[in-house]
Amino acid sequence: MMEEEIEKLRGVVRDCVSKHLYSSAIFFADKVAAFTNDPADIYMQAQALFLGRHFRRAFHLLNASQIVLRDLRFRYLAAKCLEELKDWDQCLVMLGEAKVDEHGNVFDTKDCNAMYLDKDGEDREINISSAICFLRGKAYEASDNRAQARQWYIAAVKADPLCYEAFERLIENHMLTCVEETSLLTSLQFGPEDGWLLSFYSCLIKKYDKESVVEAKFRELEKESCISDPSDSSIKRTLKNNTDLLACKAEYYHQCGEYQKCFELTSALLEKDPFHLKSTLVHLAAAMELGQSNELYVMACNLVKDYPLKALSWFAVGCYYYCIKKYDQSRRYFSKAATLDGTFPPAWIGYGNAHAAKEEGDQAMSAYRTAARLFPGCHLASLYIGMEYLRTHSYKLAAQFLAQAKTICPSDPLVYNELGVVAYNMKEYNKAVWWFEETLAHIPSPLSELWEPTVVNLAHAYRKLKMYCEAISHYEKALTLTTRSASTYAGLAYTYHLQDNFTAAIAYYHKALWLKPDDQFCTDMLIKALEEECRRGVDPRIEFQQSEVFL
Repeated sequence: MMEEEIEKLRGVVRDCVSKHLYSSAIFFADKVAAFTNDPADIYMQAQALFLGRHFRRAFHLLNASQIVLRDLRFRYLAAKCLEELKDWDQCLVMLGEAKVDEHGNVFDTKDCNAMYLDKDGEDREINISSAICFLRGKAYEASDNRAQARQWYIAAVKADPLCYEAFERLIENHMLTCVEETSLLTSLQFGPEDGWLLSFYSCLIKKYDKESVVEAKFRELEKESCISDPSDSSIKRTLKNNTDLLACKAEYYHQCGEYQKCFELTSALLEKDPFHLKSTLVHLAAAMELGQSNELYVMACNLVKDYPLKALSWFAVGCYYYCIKKYDQSRRYFSKAATLDGTFPPAWIGYGNAHAAKEEGDQAMSAYRTAARLFPGCHLASLYIGMEYLRTHSYKLAAQFLAQAKTICPSDPLVYNELGVVAYNMKEYNKAVWWFEETLAHIPSPLSELWEPTVVNLAHAYRKLKMYCEAISHYEKALTLTTRSASTYAGLAYTYHLQDNFTAAIAYYHKALWLKPDDQFCTDMLIKALEEECRRGVDPRIEFQQSEVFL
């Protein structure tokens, strides 16, 4: 057969692959390889077999060729076949011996003389060494060697920043702390045309910088001059409406505690792209915070129908049951999500929270410790361990784990609030005031009702320091956020009582008892305030009229 006819057959194979006609591709690729016995054609046949999910046959074909250990493409495809067959040990053997340090620097490799023969290579392609490093990382992660997996993922991104999958694994699986993520990003060598990619990656990493810094990153990507068309300077490209970028922004809103804003953005995103799973996860988290049980129910039903084998689907079911306070059922579904995907952080955190809601401390701590071990870059595990120790009055241990959470995530307001609660319970009121003020400083303005407890906590701390004017000011500020908190009225009443302002104290004790009639503290203190007011000689009829108004 003439070379021109063979080249036409190669074109048929490529066309079959592009049209996903894999059986046809396998048939014609087999004939081309038989005609030529060219390594490139053997590789094309193996690739067609791989795409047709004939992994064992593809591996046998590659392994039988004499070039498999010399051409990196052959070795990589053979290792990919072993990956699909879940033979991780042999996958690592096929990839060859190499070592990597904690910074992702590869050395002692024996592949220095390996070839990379690719006749059809594109002008811009991902470095084959990067792909090999990434596959090594996947093999180590599947073997539960997460330390080695982390190092190989870093090596993959350093070998080629275009290897997004390796970067995604590091970020999504929380393998790096905030400082380590920033350090990795600054070490990457981007091409002059990849400035937009550096900006995008900076939005994907943990967003614990100051609000102005994070907002500047988003603006950099959203501006119209981000990417221009060299063939027509009048055409401007922008990522302003890109779903991935907007999902990052929604994640940032959730992190800042702006749950309503986050929910509105993810709702719009899911209307545009209902199957964007990153947006779905953030949407579930925001709906949980806002108590949107109906939305969670609909989302869970749709996800289980569309993705019955994904951890996210059963996590959504767990979120729904958690939202309606059916913690036993929620725990069961969080556990199922963790079983389906042990590297899915929200499943472990949800599982621990479901146990904690039932005050099952040992089981909750076990889940949180597992999460802390698997996801060293996620501060939530340390935060919840600290909160669990706080619940059991182990204040020193609570402070230790909360400080660890603060090191990983230096700008989460909830961490500062919990550190303030620890200081308050240890009777370190000055320190508590500092922590609560830091909490409010890290919350984007204006304050929402969600942060009313922090304002009340700060008022309590001021009251303990006998700074009554500051305490009253913060109690009143809390009442502007919500008027349905009995504890705020009780704290305000007690502060007025300590100032001997019995008239105001009595009024607020009544308001507290109207919201919570069985509050024994307010009942006892109201009686004392009434007695002390009477001793001052106030007309009992006026007092009776005041009481009648608030009852």
